[in-house]
Amino acid sequence: MLRRIHPAAGFVGFLTILAFWTSTVAVEVIGSASAIATVKTGILWGMIVLIPSLAIAGASGFRLAGPNPRGLVAAKKRRMPFIAGNGIVILIPCAVYLQRLAAAGDFGTAFYAVQAIELVVGAVNMTLMGLNIRDGVRMTRGRRVASRPLPSTR
Repeated sequence: MLRRIHPAAGFVGFLTILAFWTSTVAVEVIGSASAIATVKTGILWGMIVLIPSLAIAGASGFRLAGPNPRGLVAAKKRRMPFIAGNGIVILIPCAVYLQRLAAAGDFGTAFYAVQAIELVVGAVNMTLMGLNIRDGVRMTRGRRVASRPLPSTR
């Protein structure tokens, strides 16, 4: 069961962050001030999906990894503290602060400085999560090949 829940939760988390990031870039390029405020509020509401999906992916990943992970599993496990730390320490506070500024119509230097930080750190997290997805696919591909029956030689 965990072998199905883990990739699903991780993929939902990755797609949610990707949606946040792309909607932010798009609205900054072509949107109005009210559209930016709407996107920033939507991102906060999206945390209802993001936070549980990442928590489930992390918890199930640690459980699947076992006590002494090696190889690709160890690499995935080493990335997780950076992904979680970036999210908790940088991305969530940035999202809250940016939403408050956007709701107040304050699109000054502070808004764009924090926005730049959020976009860079979000891109870093997507890259790290993408590497974890890549490694997970490699691991399951190896299991699928190993579990295939040998061809019959009749």
